[in-house]
Amino acid sequence: MTELTNFALNLYKFMIAASGIYKSYGTLEVLKGVSLNINKGEIVSITGASGAGKSTLLHILSTLDKPDAGNIAIDGIDLGKLDDKKLSDFRNRKIGFVFQFHHLLPEFTAIENICIPAFIARKNTKATRSRAIELLELLKMKDRMDHKPSELSGGEQQRVAIARALINEPAVIMADEPSGNLDSVNAKQLHHLFFELRQALNQTILIVTHNEELAEMADRRIFMRDGLIFDHEHKDAQ
Repeated sequence: MTELTNFALNLYKFMIAASGIYKSYGTLEVLKGVSLNINKGEIVSITGASGAGKSTLLHILSTLDKPDAGNIAIDGIDLGKLDDKKLSDFRNRKIGFVFQFHHLLPEFTAIENICIPAFIARKNTKATRSRAIELLELLKMKDRMDHKPSELSGGEQQRVAIARALINEPAVIMADEPSGNLDSVNAKQLHHLFFELRQALNQTILIVTHNEELAEMADRRIFMRDGLIFDHEHKDAQ
């Protein structure tokens, strides 16, 4: 069975279906034919040494970069069939991002930062603010909603970033080293928060991390080496 046939079969079966992903930068071949399927509501960690291709794969799956070859579908949508404008709209509506550095806008309050992706999507202002408050309550941050980033701790800033990622009710959260800039206490709280979000929202979450605790907590841990997936580890198999 060909890669393309497999992809066609998996298009609607999985929340994320990726087949035969290749990516090079000049003469450097970073991804060498990666295929990956992720279920709805699954939390998956991607680990491996620096240079293994983890972040490149995440950026391609999240539409921030394009593969040289291969096919990707998210929530039943074949991304290869979208032009740049439709892909940008898809990214805003369907994918939430959480990075190591929070990328909050310093001149705006917590709730204003959270609302920005919804305003870009031209959603109703009143409904957006109501949704933002719901998320702040879920993340135990409602009493900090009018604070600017400089008035928040690192852990609080990351919770605001997560609420921002969730504001458009995305199909998938993509997280790149989400606890890499936090102390051990805030990192542990953040790790458990991902699982609370899955329980509350049935959220699908894909995480690139060097943090062993977070990697081990995931439903499935994917190991990458030299631009390829070389092993999977399921929690129930440990």
